[in-house]
Amino acid sequence: MKTRMILIGLVILIAAFPVIGMAEPAFDPDTDLLLQDMAARSHSTHDNSLGYPGNEDIRLDGFYDWYLKNEVGHAMMNNAGDPNDVTEDHGAMRIENEVIRFFAPLYGFDPDGVWGLVTMSGTDGNNHGIYFGRHCLVAETGIEPILYVSTEAHYSNMRLAELQQLETRLVETDEMGRMKPEAFRAALDPDRPALIVYSMGTTFKGAIDDQQAINAIIDEVSPPAVYRHVDAALFGGYLPFSQYRGLVDQSTCNFDSIAVSGHKFFGMDEPCGLFFTSREVLEKQNPYQITYLNGSMPMINCSRSALNPLKFYWLIKTVGMEGFSEMANGMLENAAYLKKQLDEIGWPAWVSSEMSNTVFFAKPSDEIMEKYTLAPDYDDRFGGDLAHVVVMASVTRVQIDSLIEDLEAELAEAELPAA
Repeated sequence: MKTRMILIGLVILIAAFPVIGMAEPAFDPDTDLLLQDMAARSHSTHDNSLGYPGNEDIRLDGFYDWYLKNEVGHAMMNNAGDPNDVTEDHGAMRIENEVIRFFAPLYGFDPDGVWGLVTMSGTDGNNHGIYFGRHCLVAETGIEPILYVSTEAHYSNMRLAELQQLETRLVETDEMGRMKPEAFRAALDPDRPALIVYSMGTTFKGAIDDQQAINAIIDEVSPPAVYRHVDAALFGGYLPFSQYRGLVDQSTCNFDSIAVSGHKFFGMDEPCGLFFTSREVLEKQNPYQITYLNGSMPMINCSRSALNPLKFYWLIKTVGMEGFSEMANGMLENAAYLKKQLDEIGWPAWVSSEMSNTVFFAKPSDEIMEKYTLAPDYDDRFGGDLAHVVVMASVTRVQIDSLIEDLEAELAEAELPAA
């Protein structure tokens, strides 16, 4: 019995601890079902993805060739530090600084007076805008501000205000999704600093808040201090390369900060973004002098991606101003084409302005919604259920024509007499 127990113990030990030198089974990604399913789905959604603001025309093959050739992936890179004042570079902060200096003038900032960051996403940029805005206003007045944002702005702004425990007043919009100036006037507290988030392209209707009208009310009411942040996640990508570039020009619009997404217009393959403000705003922040990083850390995040600045730099060098301009103007032309085609077949459709790449329309069947990955919404002012197409650089007229054909067929079927 004792011998039997010893043998059982040995079997358990051998099973629990692999024999030294025994090779693990080779991993074959071509037979891994989860990986293969994910790869297949990524390609299947590419052809008919019209309802969400992602540019599927990703031009980073050359970047990954360079990345592998130079074995950059063998090093752990971390942009931990201020890319505007590089003292030590543990990642790609000098390249991030070049990215900031390229984009800053496109948003009306002086490259020598700007403070910028490659962010993790548009939400990360908005988080910095709201955080910097609060600290700036409290530094100026000693009074906690009220945040004002429209009811149709991206939900992240409301979530971030809650996270930062800011009193928030939601301002009604007109039917096209723009903040109503008269509703803003009614909400504005003359005795508290105002932290305003302007939407440069609302989530569903692609509306642009009227900065000039809101600024006129601010001048009239004159609250103790004002900070203006622009949430330009999508529109902030393409407007600087269009005839409407003045809408995102800080030197004329007088906003204090702006957040832009990188994975929407620019065609990055993962979430990231850009954030810009002025050195004057930066001076009113807690500098957080960190000894072991040998510098000031005013940003919210400590560890940040070094890959995203590299990819931005690659796109600057390979796509450039001319390529970005072609993309921007092509998007607006195709948005106008889609609206025209919808009008011609008699399908109710709307565009908030000629600056918008978003066309919203009466919601079609579930089959069409699923086929083209269309996003839904509801608004009584437009008859109830709605859908929209966000015309990105990757959306072609072939795709638009296919959608129109399916909608036209649905109209024809609805008009057939009952059997």
